[in-house]
Amino acid sequence: MNEKKVIKVLEKIRPYIQRDGGDVVLDHIENSIVYVRFLGACVGCMAIEDTFYGGIRDLLLEEIPELEDVRMIDVNNTAAFD
Repeated sequence: MNEKKVIKVLEKIRPYIQRDGGDVVLDHIENSIVYVRFLGACVGCMAIEDTFYGGIRDLLLEEIPELEDVRMIDVNNTAAFD
């Protein structure tokens, strides 16, 4: 899996998240599964699941068909919302 592809897709949505004081970054890729981490105002935000499932996850899976899944890393460094 090419990290550059994932970062390029994330760059499309990051400005919208940053506008609200948050951010999203690639944490790592393992076995065709991308793990992203939210930062800033996103941590503890009530809309984090909507942002993840309705935006970031869907966009990555749509634009990079070879991905098996996209998962979010929570603030405790564990995969959340598997």
